[in-house]
Amino acid sequence: MSKPTSAPRVAVYSGTFDPPTLGHEDVMRRAAGLFDEVIVAVSIAHHKKTRFSLQERLDMVQAVAEGLPGRVRALPFDGLIMDFCRAHQACAVVRGIRNITDFDYEAQMAAMNRKLHPAVETVFLLPQADLQCISSTLVREIATLGGDVAQMVSPAVAAQLKPRPVQA
Repeated sequence: MSKPTSAPRVAVYSGTFDPPTLGHEDVMRRAAGLFDEVIVAVSIAHHKKTRFSLQERLDMVQAVAEGLPGRVRALPFDGLIMDFCRAHQACAVVRGIRNITDFDYEAQMAAMNRKLHPAVETVFLLPQADLQCISSTLVREIATLGGDVAQMVSPAVAAQLKPRPVQA
C-alpha cells in the first residue's frame, strides 16, 4: 500500500520589494529550504509611491528567484494577504525581521492574520547579520544620491538602480 501524498507546503512572502534587496533574497533562500514552494507576493502598493512599476518589481524579484534553490516564483497581489494565501493554498506567511521595531509591527500583523485565517502560520526569518541594516528605502536613497549599492542588492537589481535619464 502506497503512502498518501500530502499537498505541497506553500509559503507566501509578501512585500513591496521596491527594490528587492540582498536581505529579501536571503529570506527567500531560507524560506525555499523550509517549504516546497515560496510565492513572493509583490504588492501592487496603491498606498505607496514606488520608484519601480509593479512589472519592474515583479521582474526584479523573478530575476533574484531564478538564482535560488527550490521553487520560488513572483506573483502580484492586492488586498488582504490572507485572501491571497487562501487562493494559493498557502500554509504559511514568511516575514523577514531585521530588528525589534520590525518584530513589534510584524507580531501585531501575525496576530491579526491568525484571526483572519487561523490555518496559516506566520514564520519569522532573520536575514544574515551583515544584511540586517539594509532596507529598500535606504537602498533607493543611496542609489538616488549616486552611491554604490552593489553590496546591498543583486547585480540585476543594481543595474535597474542606475540613474535614469530625466524625461523632458
